[in-house]
Amino acid sequence: MEITYGLMIAIGLITYYAWQRPDMHRKLMLNPYATFHERQFTRLITSGFVHNNGMHLFLNLFTLYFFGGAIEKIFMAYFEDAGSFLYVLLFLTAVVVANIPTLFKHKDHPNYNSLGASGGVSALVMAFILFDPLQDLCLYAIVCLPGYALGGLFIVYSIVMGKRGVDNINHDAHLYGALYGVLFILILKPSIFEQFINTLF
Repeated sequence: MEITYGLMIAIGLITYYAWQRPDMHRKLMLNPYATFHERQFTRLITSGFVHNNGMHLFLNLFTLYFFGGAIEKIFMAYFEDAGSFLYVLLFLTAVVVANIPTLFKHKDHPNYNSLGASGGVSALVMAFILFDPLQDLCLYAIVCLPGYALGGLFIVYSIVMGKRGVDNINHDAHLYGALYGVLFILILKPSIFEQFINTLF
């Protein structure tokens, strides 16, 4: 859990620091226009370490604590000494990859901004489901479903809401972060797919 705690502390401290300095907050979040036209590509990663408000931060850290901690243990068991590096690599690259569709979708919209660790966190959630698809997962302790079912619903929901665009949530980042989490695991260890299917059936 040491790496998970480290990520949580880093995200929490950077977010708090940015809240005290609005100019810094604006520079760290993903602004696709500035990222693309002014080549401020560091925003693709820094945006994952700042959040909009306390609830936004809490939800991402809460999810990171449970699923990040679980993936950290799984990676240490499967990949031993390389597990720590691969865990951090998954999270950080997922933040970047999850932001890329948003970058191209809104590169000509100067007033559009996106921020939060949701892309990286979504990758961890789907990676966990791939390893343990029958484990019951609860949505805000209200609705509990097997991981594969909740993961499927999450992907469908993200696609639908991303197309509707009726709220201020970047559902595209959730979707592509989740898909990247699956792809990362399958590239790293293709046999997990067979294990996933055998567990289901």
